Amino acid sequence: MTAALAFRNEPSEDPAQAVLSAESLSLGYAQTGQSQHHTVLSEFSLELHAGEIIALLGPSGVGKSSLLRALCGLQTAQAGHVCVHGRVLAGPDPALGFVFQDPCLLPWLTLEENVRFGLDFRNQPHLDAAERDLRVQQAIAEVGLSAARERYPDELSGGMAQRTSLARTLARNPEILLLDEPFSALDEVTRSEMQTLLLQIATRHHTAAILVTHDIDEALLLADRILLIGGQPGHLIGQWQPDRAHPRDETDPHLAALRIQILQALRASRPPRLPS
Repeated sequence: MTAALAFRNEPSEDPAQAVLSAESLSLGYAQTGQSQHHTVLSEFSLELHAGEIIALLGPSGVGKSSLLRALCGLQTAQAGHVCVHGRVLAGPDPALGFVFQDPCLLPWLTLEENVRFGLDFRNQPHLDAAERDLRVQQAIAEVGLSAARERYPDELSGGMAQRTSLARTLARNPEILLLDEPFSALDEVTRSEMQTLLLQIATRHHTAAILVTHDIDEALLLADRILLIGGQPGHLIGQWQPDRAHPRDETDPHLAALRIQILQALRASRPPRLPS
């Protein structure tokens, strides 16, 4: 569909070393009128390796989005720490790219200008005008939107808007993508196209990714590892590794069996309902 980007990262020199790790993270928030924090996620650890896709599953309220923000340096943990290539993360890092559920496009900017937006942020490396333009044009080509670069957000379909959001992140040349349910609002066909695009990017550039999703089938089709978070406070309750190469067949009996296992574990993790 597109030419490979010239500025992407090469595979890690030591594939055994995690590009991103979290150790014993506890996350929460202050409650009004109370001195103690309400803990939403407790003692959570993971390691992410170059080119690997991890899917995070779990019911609402167990801290998946909070975890993603902490992994990106956008939220401070109450305990534990996050490391990028062994360095403790102290805030936003250019190695990390965040893709939100909402494309968050600025309506007064064209598609191209939205993709360019953020390249001059404080935590980004300095680029001259030619380098910025190259990154922007290649990122737009990567998501197949070169012909639409002069359009404004209100002229884009939902899928095109989400591709623009992804291109904006790719233009920053991240080694790691953190995606918070980015395809949940799309129709089935567009969602499938975006899933394929994510796989292509991860394979072509050896980009690692952590994807928050509520869709078990999406996790089974995309992820090298699936982590299930549940309980109150949230914690890791299960982990699966689909034993199939990409692209995967959604009718594969192996994936169907994993789906049942994950669904059973998810149901078991829910607190009992109060009697009516």
